[in-house]
Amino acid sequence: MSSHREAPEISKDPVADSTDVYAFVSPDKPDTVTLIANYIPLQEPSGGPNFYEFGDDVLYGIHIDNNGDGYPDISYEFRFSTQVLDENTFLYNTGPIEAINSPYFNRRQFYDLTVVYGDSHQTVGVNLACPPCNIGPLSTPNYNTVAGQAIHHLDHGIRVFAGQRAEAFYVDLGSIFDLGDLRPFENLHATFGLPGLAAKPGVNATNHLNVHSIAIQVPISSVTRHGHPSIGVWTTASRQSATVWDADHGEKVSSGPWRQVSRLGNPLVNELINPLGKKDLWNSLPPSDDKLFAEYVAHPGLAALLPTLYPGVFPNLAKLVAAGTARADLEAILLTGIPAGIVPGFTNFTGKVLADMLRLNTSIKPTPTAKQSIYGLLGGDAGGFPNGRRVTDDVVAIELRALAGVTYALVDKTYKPDAAAGELTDGLTPASVSSKTTGTFPYLGEPYSGYNDPS
Repeated sequence: MSSHREAPEISKDPVADSTDVYAFVSPDKPDTVTLIANYIPLQEPSGGPNFYEFGDDVLYGIHIDNNGDGYPDISYEFRFSTQVLDENTFLYNTGPIEAINSPYFNRRQFYDLTVVYGDSHQTVGVNLACPPCNIGPLSTPNYNTVAGQAIHHLDHGIRVFAGQRAEAFYVDLGSIFDLGDLRPFENLHATFGLPGLAAKPGVNATNHLNVHSIAIQVPISSVTRHGHPSIGVWTTASRQSATVWDADHGEKVSSGPWRQVSRLGNPLVNELINPLGKKDLWNSLPPSDDKLFAEYVAHPGLAALLPTLYPGVFPNLAKLVAAGTARADLEAILLTGIPAGIVPGFTNFTGKVLADMLRLNTSIKPTPTAKQSIYGLLGGDAGGFPNGRRVTDDVVAIELRALAGVTYALVDKTYKPDAAAGELTDGLTPASVSSKTTGTFPYLGEPYSGYNDPS
């Protein structure tokens, strides 16, 4: 998945696991940019009586680099606290939660929002309420109404939400991690002498699952430098350096400086590009250190595997790999932004520093819904990935096609991509997601309820 359980250590710490990041010019308010960071992957909606929540001992951050050095110029930091009204009941709620301040909402979360500019810290929101998880028709009978009460309008044109949402990222995990199998193409997959399977539609492994989202909408003018509309965006989660179990009080106690344990910029980088032995290290470092991992972008392992997994299907890619050709196209997409002149009329270049950031050219207006392509820039739609990332963009298919060589033709006009490269997909689209996104903040759909959990 985009960054769900993508590294050995963070897979053991789901509360701090950054799963997806989205950045786009707000379609309903185009003078603002919306940034969404998801955490806590693969939530079963019926996971009570202790329903999912943010970590009180985790520092969550959304960061913006607007000068291209791979360091944050602006950070939005979120600290959560949990309050329990009645500790003598085992219940998350003791009656129907029909308002965010309902006396029946027993275990609730609040958060403070701090904006960091260099060494300056400004707290712009205090004790902001989160909505409950979506439990079912008796506990949360008017869920969307209550969730709407968790959208907070703050000073400086900031709008913010933090709480449970439906998982919008669609991916066929069951096939992809079975030796790179893609169900629509698995009749061509023949590995280690095993015969290929019959081609069939993809299966969305994340459908009917939830995540916890932090969404913030801010004026474009507050995050860009004059004359430089492109920004780099990434998210983090950090823990304090020491944690001990206080047996006398039955609780964890943390102290010391904050240490980053999770990071996410472009989707699938730590998932599919970084090698297993470097994934935990990558999660601990800032984007400014990504020159340490640039070789894996220039020579991605999955691109080398595709001709073996699909014999005879990618002959031109096989030649490219055999020649040891560095993938300048992937470096541009993932590490610098795309310079002017490569894609006619488009750039989201931030500078020469190699840094994995989700780059967004904020001067490009949102594409009208009817004209959007889920393949973003590859589909002729400059409003989508890798120009930021919209909730519905098919980043799995886009990155598979890029790895297979489609985008290399942009930097080497003599290269002819294999025919199959431009068709790669795991067989899924936004229609594979049952809970539909909305056209307004916070955009992700209503979380699935435990009562209606089909699993």
